[in-house]
Amino acid sequence: MTIARDELLKQFQRIATEVAERDITIASETARISDLGLDSLNTLEVIGSLERELKIRIPDDQLVGIQTVGQLVDLVQKRLG
Repeated sequence: MTIARDELLKQFQRIATEVAERDITIASETARISDLGLDSLNTLEVIGSLERELKIRIPDDQLVGIQTVGQLVDLVQKRLG
């Protein structure tokens, strides 16, 4: 399954907004996830939702070092590919 990068960004933003229960706006892919106001638990919830919606599995060890929205989208695209 291939999903356009901009669609993945929109999906991340939608899920992050739901998890944080407030509007999350992603100015660029270089935005740090922590700067969006998501703590580590929120981030794991977002990733879990992405995994369920996209029917993928992201091993925990691949999440180490992921700091920006773009890095997470890169990882999701690899798992989809």
